[in-house]
Amino acid sequence: MTAQEKQAGMEPEALKQCCARLYQSDLAKLLLGDSFHPGGLKLTERLAAILRISPESRVLDAASGTGASALFLAERYGCEVVGIDYSAQNVEQANQRDEVKRLAGRLRFERADAESLPLPDASFDAVICECSFCTFPDKSAAASEFARVLRPGGRVGISDVTRGPVLPQGLEGLLGWIACLADAQSVDQYAAQLRASGLLVQDIEQHDKALADLVHSIRKRLLGVEIMAGLGKIDLPKVDFASARQMALSALTAIQQGQLGYAILCALKL
Repeated sequence: MTAQEKQAGMEPEALKQCCARLYQSDLAKLLLGDSFHPGGLKLTERLAAILRISPESRVLDAASGTGASALFLAERYGCEVVGIDYSAQNVEQANQRDEVKRLAGRLRFERADAESLPLPDASFDAVICECSFCTFPDKSAAASEFARVLRPGGRVGISDVTRGPVLPQGLEGLLGWIACLADAQSVDQYAAQLRASGLLVQDIEQHDKALADLVHSIRKRLLGVEIMAGLGKIDLPKVDFASARQMALSALTAIQQGQLGYAILCALKL
């Protein structure tokens, strides 16, 4: 899904399906490896510390993917975690993990839409959402749902790509979606959406280096993927590698110029 297609008026349901398909694609896995968000589990741990997750916490991982962060939280902190994801394939893969089966009772995954959670009011102590909030077509609805399922005194933590008002044209396209760039917003806009849902924004941290490191990694992996495709070891006939290389370079330039960044926001439900 390109920014142009989004602007052309695609329905929200089509947008969600397109993004879900891309994140479960072979290309995304080849370029991103085990971590689908900047900073990996190290930044997940930082987010958990800000959210004050403990063994007594009940945590919702919104857009949990194949379950890496949810599994880490359950093992590291001994807390109960429910992961929800729009992709049925991701949910199936997450539930099939041997570690998840071993932790049955305090870790599970369900297919659900973050903009309309099939979960009771005030049922979680913490909500995390990593590099996914920017992909939601209706971010206000998602923020309101996070606030609704939080107990009083609970916290929501978002880590996501931030952007300035203008991005280079080279960032639009496939790699833009993979790197969570397509509908990223400024820190102030994210904070405003959380406040509008009744939450009190308490912490904002910049982690731009985590995004730069991810883009560097994508550039290296992209070269390897191109070589494998050229040797016929993988079949990716629709990928324009020249454009992908240019998009990765444009992303690094935008980060260096302060047009792109990565931030953690934490908000409290009073």
